[in-house]
Amino acid sequence: MSTRFHCLLAVAVLAIASTAVRAADDQPPRYQVTITNLTVGQSFTPFLLTSHRNAPALLFAPGAPASDALAALAEGGDTAPLQALLDADPRVGASVAGNTLLDPGQSLSLSIAARPGRDRLSLAAMLIPTNDAFVALQNVALPRGHHSRTLYAPAYDAGSEPNDELCVSIPGPVCQGAGGSPGVSGEGFVHIHSGIHGIGDLLPSQRDWRNPVARIVIRRAD
Repeated sequence: MSTRFHCLLAVAVLAIASTAVRAADDQPPRYQVTITNLTVGQSFTPFLLTSHRNAPALLFAPGAPASDALAALAEGGDTAPLQALLDADPRVGASVAGNTLLDPGQSLSLSIAARPGRDRLSLAAMLIPTNDAFVALQNVALPRGHHSRTLYAPAYDAGSEPNDELCVSIPGPVCQGAGGSPGVSGEGFVHIHSGIHGIGDLLPSQRDWRNPVARIVIRRAD
């Protein structure tokens, strides 16, 4: 073979390699988020995760009314309305919804992509059986490099439904209620949840908790 042919072949190989490197560089880093349920008698509905720009109140603002989308998650575990809002928000890089319950003492892992500039993480899920309690973490900086971060999340009250602790208004495998109390409002603002008090069908000895309710470990997945 001629020297010219070898040169052309080498150039072609370098071009292919360069294209492959650029394609790899275009892939946003992925993060593994491992969540452990620290309660004794509460399960978590499927989690909703999002990577986004710096936005301290992306999901909710403590002390302010919950959005209808957040109320849907907190009262019935429905992630779809909130995920639709996130996916339409230009600050959001990606969103991921799980599909399984997380029972007491158990852990699960979800993976999410995070592009440069959208390197914050927020997440939320409902506690069942409750009226409108949810676990959440907001605006957490994702770890740099291959370091990991361990955080602890409290349970919040969406304030969108009265805490009557009656099974008729609580969904899930324990109560099997409809979820939500149409036409009846709660406290009217998001706040730290005060737990189960035994005023309805739920026994505090079985269902109450103390914060935090979840441990979250975040690390690079690639």
